[in-house]
Amino acid sequence: MNLSASIVTYNDQAEALRAAASVLEHTRRHPLTLYLVDNASTDGTGAGLEAAAAGGRLAAGPQQTVRVIRREKNVGFGAGHNTVLPGLASDYHFILNPDILLRDDTLSDLAEWMQAHPAAVMARPRLCFPDGRVQVLPLRRCSLRPMVYRQLSFLSFWKKYNDAYVMAGEDLTVPRQIEFCTGSFAAVRTDAFKAAGGFDEGYFMYVEDADLTQKMLQRGQVWLVPQFTAVHVWHRAAHRSLRPMVQQTRSLCRYFRKWGFRW
Repeated sequence: MNLSASIVTYNDQAEALRAAASVLEHTRRHPLTLYLVDNASTDGTGAGLEAAAAGGRLAAGPQQTVRVIRREKNVGFGAGHNTVLPGLASDYHFILNPDILLRDDTLSDLAEWMQAHPAAVMARPRLCFPDGRVQVLPLRRCSLRPMVYRQLSFLSFWKKYNDAYVMAGEDLTVPRQIEFCTGSFAAVRTDAFKAAGGFDEGYFMYVEDADLTQKMLQRGQVWLVPQFTAVHVWHRAAHRSLRPMVQQTRSLCRYFRKWGFRW
């Protein structure tokens, strides 16, 4: 089978290089095309990625191709990933953050698992912090109370809604169907991803992954496949400053208009 993966960058050359190098190092069982999409970085990231791809720092192995695409405008996360959509000819495509690191051939593992489960159109592995702690991420459809609680955790009386959102107390050590696949690491069946039109480019940042999950659920099943793992540094900018929080709120409003409000 043929694999493809895209990493969208903005002013994060060193991090994107580490992510890309880990993908190339560990993805060996199937042909791979790795796209590095620079969203009009102002710090030379685009030129740096081109130089790394041309000069051997991002050394492509047998049956591997690295393509750097430099956009003239920062179009946001989803639109950045959509840059590669028209030219995708793979069987499975991987949407990756620049803060993802692989330690195993997780792309091949997930692709082979999805091939063995034809109803699966989207999946993600277990994601861990660099120290090995498992990340607690949304698995149910977006609703307001858990989203607010995740920003304002002192609202302890809403913790139960967040527990439901992340499926706390359920066995997440075995494959499970889910309703929210994080965009930090998502595997998609390429034909289904293209049929869905990729990401909704009306989102600049945040919640576009929840939106894509709903579109993919119209075409098949979405899974957590925890026997496969990846490292996610997880900067969580929306939890640290006002501007990302405002952007996340706008995106959430768009999501609720499209998919219905959930309290």
